[in-house]
Amino acid sequence: MCGILGIVSKTPLDEALLIRMRDTMTHRGPDGAGVWLSQDRTIGLAHRRLAIIDLSPSAAQPMRDTANELILTFNGEIYNFLALRRELEILGHVFRTCSDTEVILQAYRAWGLDLLPKLDGMFAFALYDARAGRMFLARDRAGEKPLFYSQSDRRLVFASELKAMMADPSFPRRLNLEALDLYLAFGYVPGDRCILEGVHKLRAGEAMTYDCQTRNVKIWRYWRLPETSAPASGPSEHDLVAELQLLLEHSVRDRLVADVPVGILLSGGIDSSLVTAVAAKVSSRAVKTFTIHFPGHPHYDEGPYARAIADHFGTEHTELNACETPCELLPALARQFDEPIADSSLIPTYLAAHLVRRHAAVALGGDGGDELFGGYVHYNVMLAQNTQRRYLPNCLRAPLSAAAGHLLPAGFHGRNYLLQLGADCPEGMARMNSYFDPVLRARLMQPGLNSAPTWPCVAAETYKSSHYAARQTLLQNATAIDFTTYLPDDILTKVDRASMLTSLEVRAPWLDHKIIEFAFTRVPDRLRATITARKILPKLLAHRLLPGTIDLARKQGFSIPLCTWRDSKTLSSMIEILRGADNRIFRRKTIDSLIAGQHRKRSTAHQLFALAMFSLWQAEYDVSL
Repeated sequence: MCGILGIVSKTPLDEALLIRMRDTMTHRGPDGAGVWLSQDRTIGLAHRRLAIIDLSPSAAQPMRDTANELILTFNGEIYNFLALRRELEILGHVFRTCSDTEVILQAYRAWGLDLLPKLDGMFAFALYDARAGRMFLARDRAGEKPLFYSQSDRRLVFASELKAMMADPSFPRRLNLEALDLYLAFGYVPGDRCILEGVHKLRAGEAMTYDCQTRNVKIWRYWRLPETSAPASGPSEHDLVAELQLLLEHSVRDRLVADVPVGILLSGGIDSSLVTAVAAKVSSRAVKTFTIHFPGHPHYDEGPYARAIADHFGTEHTELNACETPCELLPALARQFDEPIADSSLIPTYLAAHLVRRHAAVALGGDGGDELFGGYVHYNVMLAQNTQRRYLPNCLRAPLSAAAGHLLPAGFHGRNYLLQLGADCPEGMARMNSYFDPVLRARLMQPGLNSAPTWPCVAAETYKSSHYAARQTLLQNATAIDFTTYLPDDILTKVDRASMLTSLEVRAPWLDHKIIEFAFTRVPDRLRATITARKILPKLLAHRLLPGTIDLARKQGFSIPLCTWRDSKTLSSMIEILRGADNRIFRRKTIDSLIAGQHRKRSTAHQLFALAMFSLWQAEYDVSL
């Protein structure tokens, strides 16, 4: 895992500035650093290295081919690099290193832009082709590795983290109001949007070419989520369970390959427990597992469940006791997250990563299983609401929903449910799990902003509902929307930034593209989720592989008891942060009502956390309106 950076400019580059920008990402790559400039100094590539495969200096980056025509800076891992290397050697290619980085270089020379479908891994890379005079950028299928870019008539700038781009004093730091609306609704900024004006993100499964002479940009999708749905009647449950087991074994085996120690983030849930079970079966080395323990909070405490799995499979198990979130972590985490993120589980994710990094440089996690196999509670809720909509006409639902939005206070139990029920699909789906619904956002924003013609350009709910692709069933649409929005822009962003702050590489076996395609084309809804059940197929596999004492009905990952800390240091810290929030953006009266609601045992802690993280981020990077 690494940090990458590049600039293509009309004027010669300042190498010292390029290095300063690169070194804001030292945490992504503490093992080495490199920089490359074209002869006329108008093109620069930089790299911070976390050595995982081929630890020798010969695998350093930016890496050049023998003809000095191709220069690559690469972040990630290519799991099938050995198979690709053998294929390329048959074609006559000669290798100087044992790295997956050189495999990308040689694959590009052999297949050009068509190399992308051949890559099995998580990656974001930039490859300069001096022969064609173009820069080639690409990001992996699921969006595990990040890539920001900004283009003007004078230059292209791109980096793994936004903070590297902001290290340039001339880089503008103006808030994107549309992105702020999206953040307040969802707790993250989705898709190609960015919290800063003039900055974009390359989306998952996308590639881009930039002509260094004409400045022309071409962006295309080289992979997208399959639209062919599984038939209601098809392979038997037994056959599908067996197929999933083989796919997961192959994926875990590939992700255990490293020249450094590897561990497993074991939450005690089904996904990470199955990864542990398979790793214990296929690994030739002792399996190391790690978890976070919350004594005194049994609903959030993963310790006993993780320990039972570790004991059953004989892993080398380590626990970290985290009584309450250290308040001093919040500014550091806000600084690390290039865009504000409202997911409070970033805290235990960071704590777990910090724990693992003392023992290993790579960890396997359980991310992706919920989106692929229907693991979230809101799938049950959506299916139930869809049934209710058939019996409750819109003329009844709409007024009830409107009344709930205006009369029930934020955090009141049932308020969000009524807001969702009042909307038809897909808008009801877009409102699921929102932090601030449209009514609350209107109350929160200062009048001069939310009445401006630029606020917002596209309402958050409209943006998310536009991803509704009219697939055959509601569940297929719901899981597809979560896979293309929530997974890359919240879950994987959280894991990448929190783990890389500790220089830990986290790999996701469930996000092997063969497992993704299997889930969306082979598994029928009845084996994913129903009104009363979730993650049905993985649970069938769990009955095969996990001890019978494990509670398969639990839905719990790394999370914190935020709502229960009503008089805690964490809540006091958030309140103190919000007292200093930018009054030009948020109304003080609305913030005070959210604070009062939390003290009155309404569930507003997540909204307060979202506002606190935004305020810390804005102050850290001096972002203006």
